[in-house]
Amino acid sequence: MAHEKNKSMENQGNEPLENETVNNKPENGNETEAEAKTEEHELTPEERIAELEQELEKEKKEYLFLMAEFDNFRKRTMKEKIEIMKNGAEKAMSDILPVIDDFERALQAMGEQTDVKSLKEGVELIYNKFIKYLEANGVKAIDSNKAEFDTELHEAVANFPTPEEELKGKVIDTVQKGYKINDKVLRHAKVVVGQ
Repeated sequence: MAHEKNKSMENQGNEPLENETVNNKPENGNETEAEAKTEEHELTPEERIAELEQELEKEKKEYLFLMAEFDNFRKRTMKEKIEIMKNGAEKAMSDILPVIDDFERALQAMGEQTDVKSLKEGVELIYNKFIKYLEANGVKAIDSNKAEFDTELHEAVANFPTPEEELKGKVIDTVQKGYKINDKVLRHAKVVVGQ
């Protein structure tokens, strides 16, 4: 009995039992697709080279297409940018024409009128209209009177000695107004600084 047991143990490692399958195939008998393709047909080096050349050609075509698309995009963007700049100036100029019309009427009235007060009022109306136009387009004057001298906003044209200690390093006179457009300096104010 012990002899039969040893024999069956020896047999376990060498021979398959009745209910075991001899090959290591899955129970349904189908091999995986990749294994089947590999066994069916191994690519020769020439076939592999041809396949890689086809892939390379495809990649080259895609690259050239993308380069052409990018070039078209760049050209289209440049054209749009030029149009925006051109049309932006056109809008600004068309909005300023009514102010020019008012100036022409004022000049004509100066030749006919003798009343200086009414001429002055007319010029002030034109000036106010023009200031409103500038403000509507984001342009505002830089307020410099008695402000601290700031190189970001001011350009010193002269230094003037001042007896008052509180005016030293401050703007005591504005020779030419400065302007900002949307918080960016359009023109620095030319000022006299107290010393």
